[in-house]
Amino acid sequence: MAFRRSSCGRAVGGLLERGAASGIVDALFGAPLLTQTLPALPREELIQRILTGGYPEPVQRSAGARRAAWFAAYLTTILQRDVREMANIDGLAHLPTLLGLLAARTANLLNVTELSSTLRMPYTTVYRYLTLLEATFLLVRLPAWSGNLGARLVKTPKILLSDTGLARHLMGVDARRLEHDGVLRGALVENFVAMELHKQLSWSASQPSLFHWRRPSRQDVDIVLETRSGDVVGVEVKSASSVNLADFRGLRALQEALDSRFVRGVLFYSGETILPFGEGLYAVPLSALWCGIRTAAGF
Repeated sequence: MAFRRSSCGRAVGGLLERGAASGIVDALFGAPLLTQTLPALPREELIQRILTGGYPEPVQRSAGARRAAWFAAYLTTILQRDVREMANIDGLAHLPTLLGLLAARTANLLNVTELSSTLRMPYTTVYRYLTLLEATFLLVRLPAWSGNLGARLVKTPKILLSDTGLARHLMGVDARRLEHDGVLRGALVENFVAMELHKQLSWSASQPSLFHWRRPSRQDVDIVLETRSGDVVGVEVKSASSVNLADFRGLRALQEALDSRFVRGVLFYSGETILPFGEGLYAVPLSALWCGIRTAAGF
């Protein structure tokens, strides 16, 4: 399925080109967002984006079997060559299983003890393998945000796969499964957004770091971006095509906790209109990640 990235410019007057200069990350830290219409992302296309992922080679392969073959060869190369060279060990038979378990838990809190028990492997070995997978860019740990800088080092991170196509391959799921499994679809959409933001940090002028936020009261925000000066943008992710005020509960809690440090809260969804939901809170189409958005500074 061909992705309609070129439709952004036609739909919103060339915003694809204007947005690409700075990217969504800097726009989120900039001037207030304007109500505007962007291309909607129908569920079918959203699911295809998740299943294909972002690696250039699978994107260029239209047949599912050819994509699967590429992912299999890619994993074999990483695990049998790169990891072995870095670790200088032979006992890596558990790594594919560990990766599959992590894919099934993507966008959830990392529980090394549970992984250790499931694999019947020492905790220290699992932790070492996680470090290797992160070093080979198969895995990303999303630290927990806290106002206490020291507490961030000990709070539980979330786990993300570097690519949703890779996660799909490891789990062996297809479009029909994602269509009917809302929990799995939601986790992969969150992973998709987090990794898109992670990529765009490299050309962002604001250069924030990525975290997640969770209170003991179970209030949480999927993704938190914080600049070095302490400014914060909260990001929630929904695969639905419509949202309501209740969906902003976590963002409002973060806003109240941070007061003036809270720049903005956005909820990415698969609709087509940027809409305000109170002071500093917006629903934003997922297509804004590659189309760009207008802010009040440009007018």
